Amino acid sequence: MENLENESRGEVFKREKSRSGFGFFLAIVIIVSIFISATFGAFFGFLASRSDFPLFSALGIKNFSGLFSQNQSGEPNITKQKIIQEDSAVIDVVQKSTPAVVSIVITKDVPKIQSFGSLPDFFGSPFDFYFGQGSESGNNSGGTQKQTIGGGSGFFITTDGMIITNRHVVDDASAEYTVVTNDNKEHPAKVLARNPINDLAVIKIDGGDYPTLALGNSDSVQIGQMVVAIGNSLGEFSNTVSRGIISGLKRNLTAGGSMGQSERLTNIVQTDAAINPGNSGGPLLDINGQVIGINVAIAQGAQNIGFAIPSNQAERMVNQVKTTGKISTPFIGVRYIPINDTIQNQNNLPYNYGDLVLRGSSAADLAVIPGSPADKAGIIENDIILEVNGQKISDTGGKSLTDLISQHNVGDTITLKIWRKGAEKNIQVTLEERR
Repeated sequence: MENLENESRGEVFKREKSRSGFGFFLAIVIIVSIFISATFGAFFGFLASRSDFPLFSALGIKNFSGLFSQNQSGEPNITKQKIIQEDSAVIDVVQKSTPAVVSIVITKDVPKIQSFGSLPDFFGSPFDFYFGQGSESGNNSGGTQKQTIGGGSGFFITTDGMIITNRHVVDDASAEYTVVTNDNKEHPAKVLARNPINDLAVIKIDGGDYPTLALGNSDSVQIGQMVVAIGNSLGEFSNTVSRGIISGLKRNLTAGGSMGQSERLTNIVQTDAAINPGNSGGPLLDINGQVIGINVAIAQGAQNIGFAIPSNQAERMVNQVKTTGKISTPFIGVRYIPINDTIQNQNNLPYNYGDLVLRGSSAADLAVIPGSPADKAGIIENDIILEVNGQKISDTGGKSLTDLISQHNVGDTITLKIWRKGAEKNIQVTLEERR
């Protein structure tokens, strides 16, 4: 009995010793857990207070605490953080770009009896160029007076005051143009060059150290990407900002108005960013703050259908003006009509693309201009020009003859593939300057 009792006591002692060891181990685990929790809590508290932490910048995180906060449903507030980041990106673009955007005021000596209040409202075609509102004159006393007849936009491309805008904004040789910079200072402007091919122009003001905008690569633009438009809306509200997306690419249209302006615009960008009269010549920016388009026209009677000239169409012109002070535009000297399915069927042509060399309605509208590069190369009426240096000519989803010619410089020799009387042939043409 005594041995059994001793053995029983021994078992109890072992169990108590085991319990004591487990309790000690548990206490150690609890202490370590508290220490780790406190350490990580302090660490993440430090990170939450440091939005400029390098790792966050690399990951694009601007608000660490907001990233892990919870909404009322108890789930992480990721959606709110995403919205904040998108808004911050747009704000950054606007803050960096706005100082380089200018307003252009158009003034002119006009008869006092005339009213120019409705001059900017171009309603001659489905797609309109647009100025800002002009001022009205109710004075019928005769004589002339200087009046503001419109307004547009532009942006600096050089630090010494060179500005790009639309040609239709500065197309009146008898008008005066004043640039209003972001600090509300007024500067008389001189027109350096007007592009005869597309609706672009370059003007200049005196001074230096102006902020500039960089031209981006419009060929890399994607439908659906975010864009920001800045301009002198209505000729009254300078540096108005609107946000939208790229709605379409390679649009072709004819824009014009009641004052007689009319122009064929090809391969241009469509956007739903709100654009208003007065935005002409202003920048359409990507989320990196690069100019991917120059705002040029709106669709009449529609909502949020605006158009911009791709920046790549402006780059060659800008480089020419920077180096030579003028725009030298190459041409070949033919009159033509673009071929499509309808033209092909009506004229029993072998192709549904290319350009048919054809005279105009009057005797003076010759198919080939005498003495022109095309005339020297032997191109004749009823030739079909199919390709330029191996690139197919097509107004539907491709590039027009004008687009392909404008990619070259005066003096360049190009190869035209033409069709004549049942056979294709290649012709060498040396480009000359348009007069």
